[in-house]
Amino acid sequence: MVKILKDIRVVELGTYITGPAAGMHLADLGADVIKVERPGTGDPFRAFKGGLYSPHYQTYNRNKRSIAIDTKDPDDLAVLYDLVATADVFIQNFRPGVAEKLGVGEDALRAVNPSLIYCAISGFGKSGPSRDRPAFDTVAQAASGFLRLVTPPTNPRVVGPAIADAITGQYASMGILAALLERSRTGKGRRLDISMLEAMAHFNLDSFTHYYSVGEIMGPLSRPVVSQSYTFECSDGKWVAIHMSSPTKFWEGLLEATAQQALNDDPRFNERLERIQHQDELIEIFTPIFKTDTRDAWCEKLLQAEVPHSPAYDSDEALEDPQARHLKIAVPTHHPEMGDSTTVRAPYCFDDQPDLEVAAPPTLDQHGAEIRAELQRRKTG
Repeated sequence: MVKILKDIRVVELGTYITGPAAGMHLADLGADVIKVERPGTGDPFRAFKGGLYSPHYQTYNRNKRSIAIDTKDPDDLAVLYDLVATADVFIQNFRPGVAEKLGVGEDALRAVNPSLIYCAISGFGKSGPSRDRPAFDTVAQAASGFLRLVTPPTNPRVVGPAIADAITGQYASMGILAALLERSRTGKGRRLDISMLEAMAHFNLDSFTHYYSVGEIMGPLSRPVVSQSYTFECSDGKWVAIHMSSPTKFWEGLLEATAQQALNDDPRFNERLERIQHQDELIEIFTPIFKTDTRDAWCEKLLQAEVPHSPAYDSDEALEDPQARHLKIAVPTHHPEMGDSTTVRAPYCFDDQPDLEVAAPPTLDQHGAEIRAELQRRKTG
């Protein structure tokens, strides 16, 4: 068990995803992340499906401790300041100006802890014409140009998980780590501002590079066409995914696996650039072929032909794959009140040691008395 950040304390005053995701990444690396929540209700994500322990909340809050603090109460705010005085990092994801109203703006906290890394996450940044606009995941995806790349071109509708929220949290944790590295050499704290718009624009870098480099405006099919990526339904209703990229051997392997070598004599398909131009025709040809056998059978044929592929798993299958089981990606957790569960461990493996221990997400104020006692001992000790 390796806890790289075991000597780092993070105070997170975050809700929903961006702030909690940033805190989770640091917690997964071993930091002592203390989640500060509103008494009674806590992080609004707790009640997303009723109760105070929704799967939405659980996703971004494992490996943390929870304390309930009312920032409008002077005594509670004093406790928060005492907590910040012991911290290395503070994370909040309010709209610009809200933290200051709550008494947790940068100036207030830096007066308590001058070397603090102060991370402020917002939707559109701390200044500019859109700074006060409300922002959620879909808004940031759309504003950054990313949504158009993952939306069906016909009958458009939003699909997929909360990518912008999660990506912003990951970028925030990366920036925090860089600031911590600098502080270890200089002793200087930093303010880190990161917006969902900026994070998703950077994540969408490939699209902007194509536009600024060659004037191409990418769409949802731009990458899969060029990379020669496919999904096909098999006879059992399950899917297989194939990504051939550019090497000719993978195309030839697909022809071998499907017994379609004659396609190499077709001028529409015998060169990669032609296959790119005629991908729709290829899909029409291969769709009925893949429906003639099961997913497992096709995967075996593709494996023998060394074609890059995978079953397109649902979440109930993915971590039962032999490779996923070998890597022990799914790990058990236990909460004294909420019971046993399963989660996904962090992907890091330091010195051949994956961290297989994950603390279950805390219930509201689960560690409140414990943390307050720690602060009192620090004062009197």
